[in-house]
Amino acid sequence: MVDGAVVTQESDKADLGVAGLDEITAGGLARGRLFLLEGSPGTGKTTIATQFLLAGAAAGERSLYITLSETEDEFRTGATSHGWSLDGVDIFELVPPESLLDEQQQQSLLYSSDLELGETTRRIFEAFERLKPQRVVLDSLSEIRLLAQSSLRYRRQILALKHYFARSKATVLMLDDLSSEANDRTMHSVAHGVLRLEELSPEYGAERRRLRVVKYRGQKYRGGYHDFVIHTGGVRAFPRLISAEHRTPFEREVLKTESAELNALLGGGVERGSSVLILGPSGTGKSLYALSFIMGAVRRGERAAMFVFDEELGLLFERALGLGIDLQALSDSEQLIIEQVDAAELTPGELSERVRQCVEENGARTVVIDSLNGYQAAMPGEQALILHMHELLQYLNRRGASTFLTVAQHGLVGDMKAPVDVTYLADTVILLRYFEARGRVRRAVSVIKKRTSAHEDTIREYRIGRNGITFGPPLVNFQGVLRGVPELIGEDDQLLEMSRE
Repeated sequence: MVDGAVVTQESDKADLGVAGLDEITAGGLARGRLFLLEGSPGTGKTTIATQFLLAGAAAGERSLYITLSETEDEFRTGATSHGWSLDGVDIFELVPPESLLDEQQQQSLLYSSDLELGETTRRIFEAFERLKPQRVVLDSLSEIRLLAQSSLRYRRQILALKHYFARSKATVLMLDDLSSEANDRTMHSVAHGVLRLEELSPEYGAERRRLRVVKYRGQKYRGGYHDFVIHTGGVRAFPRLISAEHRTPFEREVLKTESAELNALLGGGVERGSSVLILGPSGTGKSLYALSFIMGAVRRGERAAMFVFDEELGLLFERALGLGIDLQALSDSEQLIIEQVDAAELTPGELSERVRQCVEENGARTVVIDSLNGYQAAMPGEQALILHMHELLQYLNRRGASTFLTVAQHGLVGDMKAPVDVTYLADTVILLRYFEARGRVRRAVSVIKKRTSAHEDTIREYRIGRNGITFGPPLVNFQGVLRGVPELIGEDDQLLEMSRE
């Protein structure tokens, strides 16, 4: 098995007609070969097979669907539910001959399976000879396996079908619902390529589907698991993101904000093509900091994109408007692409695809993910989150997009922890904290990490009001601010006046 980045090869391929799947298989299925599409019932095998046949019909190729387990009426009903017309696709419903179902015609000296298997094979060959198709789908192998009864007869029958179709240069896709023994790998050794579909059922939320190429002889393909979804209109696959394929030359300039104090904290600003993590407890203004960077991008004449996990968009728009930021106007003018993300419904692969569309098709140069806590809910585990986030950040960095992530820490003051540690992935980390002084709850900000340049190592108080974020001077007369219980070691006249604004 060869794994790695997909490369374009000069070869004759039959496209699968499934968005994203041709990219995973490096162009589709090699013509004149036999392929296996396997998966449990409900994973989307018939849907993908139908799209494969429709793609052939659209290209002027004769396409044949041979069904042993599904009636023609059921097949047509499934196609209608997706809004498809099966014009150009021949359907051959293979049902047992009536004589074999008649008890009076049963043979006593021969097993009925001997007759049924031979009759089934003969009728498949007759249909093929009559129609001469370039694309064939056989649904499903479980019926042939039951008729064969033994693994030896099954293997011989599959080899006979393979060689017969190969002589006719037909591209064949056989479906298997994995109803046999788990260790049966007969088709894996016979088939030219194997695609496996899987369905995962989380404790809450919609089912998740993923696929991988198990085998593809003599062909590089995109290895690993890839998310896919079944919508009205068919299957859409989301190829696993490989950041190394997306290196783009760009000028790594310093992007300044409109706040001189924040620029000082950041050592001048944020470098283009870098990632910034905004870390702090709930209510410290992480989303507002992210919005301030979005406003800076818009005022530079650039587009921005924001993916919101935790907050309903209507509430976010209203809250931002109270701080002087009209997100609705920015969205209407297409300066800002803002999307509500439901972590219980959206797969990580689909989110990566949306981010790529914003950057590559819409030209977004600033991307905000608010927050990583909601993003984590869409991932199966912490390790998967870190690996997925690493590839996404590397991709955005290499495309010259500045990325801003927010993470809500557990707790309000004192020792707080993040749900997952991604501080080492980010180029810059901004830490927000509550602290108490003069009998009031106050907020403080500091930059605790910046890879690309030096930064201010002080802690500044900030206040959120109608005009956004207001920063005070460095709190040099306090210590213990980050612990939430500061000690005064000098005059406290550095604190911001707390007006009723």
